[in-house]
Amino acid sequence: MPHFDNLINGEWTPAPSLAPNTSPSDLSDVIGEYAQGSAADVATAVAAATAAFPAWSTSGIQARSDALDKIGTEILARKDELGTLLAREEGKTRPEAIGEVARAGQIFKFFAGECLRLAGETIPSVRPGIGVEITREPLGVVGLITPWNFPIAIPAWKIAPALAFGNCVVLKPADLVPGSAWALAEIIHRSGIPAGVFNLVMGRGREVGEALVEHPGVAAISFTGSVGVGRRIAARCAELHKKVQLEMGGKNPQVILDDADLAQAVELSAQSAFYSTGQRCTASSRLIVTDRIYPAFIAALQERMARIKVGDALAAGTDMGPVVSQAQLEQDLAYVEIARAEGATLAAGGTRVACHTGSGKQGYFMAPALLTDTGAGMRINREEVFGPVASVIRVKGYEEALQVANDTEFGLSAGIATTSLKYAMHFKRHAQAGMVMVNLPTAGVDYHVPFGGRKGSSYGPREQGRYAREFFTVVKTAYTLA
Repeated sequence: MPHFDNLINGEWTPAPSLAPNTSPSDLSDVIGEYAQGSAADVATAVAAATAAFPAWSTSGIQARSDALDKIGTEILARKDELGTLLAREEGKTRPEAIGEVARAGQIFKFFAGECLRLAGETIPSVRPGIGVEITREPLGVVGLITPWNFPIAIPAWKIAPALAFGNCVVLKPADLVPGSAWALAEIIHRSGIPAGVFNLVMGRGREVGEALVEHPGVAAISFTGSVGVGRRIAARCAELHKKVQLEMGGKNPQVILDDADLAQAVELSAQSAFYSTGQRCTASSRLIVTDRIYPAFIAALQERMARIKVGDALAAGTDMGPVVSQAQLEQDLAYVEIARAEGATLAAGGTRVACHTGSGKQGYFMAPALLTDTGAGMRINREEVFGPVASVIRVKGYEEALQVANDTEFGLSAGIATTSLKYAMHFKRHAQAGMVMVNLPTAGVDYHVPFGGRKGSSYGPREQGRYAREFFTVVKTAYTLA
């Protein structure tokens, strides 16, 4: 069984213990045993990053750019191999996994360019003979805590801007899927970046994650994960005067109006709700459908769902892979029963199933669930399930649809299917979400544009694109007497 160690101060460093990384498609497939770091490992990594920061933060921007470009080039060259690893450990289908890996490579290449584009301002003072410079500087050591659902793309979109703007990094990936993060760390390790600039400490969130948040040498925390953990991190970072960036939950609405193209609306709803096994923070879990199109939409979506092949993430022809873990599968199935107990109708799926390939592999396979006859106040429409479970809310018209769409504590992504320019424009302005999609799936955003939401979904500056500099830099104003 291969063992995979932490990367601390440029050295592969054994941890006190190891944990197996098992494929959710095949419970007999153990990918390897990965280090379970400790608070002491975090302290060593932070010390290494602190020591590396003075030289890295003032190093030439061309060297930084070249290193990030090299990382991106290798990721793209190995996207099939890395995509296979990702699909094997996380459960999204291999084509989806390869697409995620390609996105990670493109992110590093984008930020290789951002190294060279970080601009400031020179303005006159109101006092004669004095000049003013406004510049951006790196924060110092940043702690990055990433989730299991995008095990290479989300680490990439945190690591790349952190390094591009001169920070040093300690990464704590999700302990459920460490393989992709380890592979990314190994590529970064060989890129020519000095020892200590990037460190990987794998392990449990309650030990490694908490140690990162608590360490006085960590200037900022960027976290993607659950709402409860995010809120605790935010509160603690406020007490410790650390900069914090949070991406948390979603209960994203997909509005289907009477005038929508039915085939298009069904396809984008199926992709939004069920692809990547519904395990995306941008997935549409609430389908809000107006009266006249409602019966036809439900019938067409049921037919479309019947054609979704659930099975081994690595098998050709699989449309939807397994749920990531036994605990997540139990949560998904429990929410289906909660909805039924509150009066919802299970119109399709919602049960554990066997792998469609007939291979006999044991995994966490679930038929995508469609719940109808639901009300906006039901738990299924208030709480994030994070699985292939979609509920349908029937409304009279656009105004009610918009009200229901906004009736949530979350505000990450929102979509509308319509042929009306009037409603599309109004929805883009009035949907209380950080990202709005018109006649497109709610899941799926470009790597060069800002990512983030409102209300309970996000806190702090946006991720990705040029907006990433708002979190990973601090503004300095300098005066000079001429």
